[in-house]
Order: sequence, then C-alpha cells, then structure tokens
Amino acid sequence: MNEARAPIVMVFAGHDPCGGAGIQADIETLTSLGCHPCTVITALTAQDTSGVKDFQPVQATFLVEQARAVLEDMPVAAFKIGMTASQDIIEAIHTLLQDYADIPVVFDPVMAAGGGGSLAREHLIEAFHDLLIPCASIITPNTVEAKALCSDADSLDACAQQLMAQGAEYVLITGGHEATPKIENRLWGHRQFLESYQQERTPGEFHGTGCTLASSIAGYLAHGATMPSAVRDAQTYTAKAVAHGRRLGMGQLIPDRLSWSSKHL
Repeated sequence: MNEARAPIVMVFAGHDPCGGAGIQADIETLTSLGCHPCTVITALTAQDTSGVKDFQPVQATFLVEQARAVLEDMPVAAFKIGMTASQDIIEAIHTLLQDYADIPVVFDPVMAAGGGGSLAREHLIEAFHDLLIPCASIITPNTVEAKALCSDADSLDACAQQLMAQGAEYVLITGGHEATPKIENRLWGHRQFLESYQQERTPGEFHGTGCTLASSIAGYLAHGATMPSAVRDAQTYTAKAVAHGRRLGMGQLIPDRLSWSSKHL
C-alpha cells in the first residue's frame, strides 16, 4: 500500500453537463496537478458550450452534509469556491469556512458562464461581500466581475483595494475579457499591488478558464506553495490548457487540462 498522500482540495461548485467548466474542470485540473479533489455540488445546471439554459441549487442543508462527511474524514489542504447559486448556500459555506479557518480559500466569484447566461438567480453580491470575501485567501475575479463587485470603484486598483479592505488577503484580477492584444492579469496582496503578468492571447473563446485558474491556484497551495508562486504557476498551467483547447461542441472551446499527457507535448 502506498502511504504517500496526494494533498486534498475541497471544491464547492456547480455541475456542468458538457464537462467544460464547474466541477469537471476542477476535477481535471486538480488531478492533473497531483491533488485529490473532493467535490461538493452546489447546483445542477443545464448548459452547453454556448451558454447556460437553467440551473437548480441544491438544498443548503444537504450541501453542509456533503462537506462535513468529508471534512470529518479527510485532511483537506485547501478550499476552492466556484458557483454558489443562492444566498442560503453562501451562508452554509461561510459557516463551514469559519470552522476550518486555518485552511486557505480560493474564491472564484462566478456570476455568469463564459458562453453567456447567469449563474446567480438572486442578487448575491452583498452576500459575497459579507460572507465569502472576508474568508478568502485569494479572490480571482475577471475584470467584469471585479467591476460588478466594486461598482463604485473608478479603477481596477480601487477594486482590488476595496476587496482587500473587506478581508481578502490577495486579489488576482484577470484580463481575458478585455479587448487587448495580450492578456494582462494583475495581483495585489497585503494592501498593495504586487505583480503584473502578460501572456499571448490564444485565438477563440474558451469555456472553463476561470475554473481552471482558480482550481490550479488551490492545487499549488495544497502542495505548500506560497501565494505568489501558486499564482504564477497556475497561470502557466492554465495558459497551456487553453493553448491546447479543443472544439468539442458548437460553442466555445474547452481547455485541455490534461494536455501534459498528450502527444502535443
């Protein structure tokens, strides 16, 4: 019997039946990075590579039952939060995080799918501010999400400062949604700007890149990396997955999160 343990990451996210984003993206990413993913389903969705048709949140009490069954059995090394779906679910996740406050938390504030369509049936921004952002070791909004979270901020730096003032230790704002020749992601931490990362933009639109990035950060943290190192390595991993993206449906391309095992490399 092999006694070596893969670090365990608990993921709170929705199920995407087309396999491009959500729980399946998280599982592929974390497995690829040598972690063991434990997945707590927040919602079932009806979506394809073009967009979201509908979704159904799980009962918050059942979400807690899912999570506690694992947390009382296995040593979780990191949390990753994706789609939350309802205020009840946010409150339930908050309660769980309070009981495990020493475990790092990667929060991807999902509001819409990459192909279009809301993933929030209620106005959840206030609950994000009150309950999840204060628990976040890092929050990873894209520029659209950052501006929605901080509607009174006049710059991305002001958005990041506001999120850190509310308790997030680090903020990574991603630039994939901007109409720029290169993608620029920016990292803030401990109330100051830390680093800018630029990468070539791969042609096309992709389904699940935010999930991939956030989960890979959680995976590297679970392995013991520092936050700046985890963020750098996660961007390299995500860029490689996107570069080998595949058109499996009629909408967006799906990143190949197992591209390291492919003949392309």
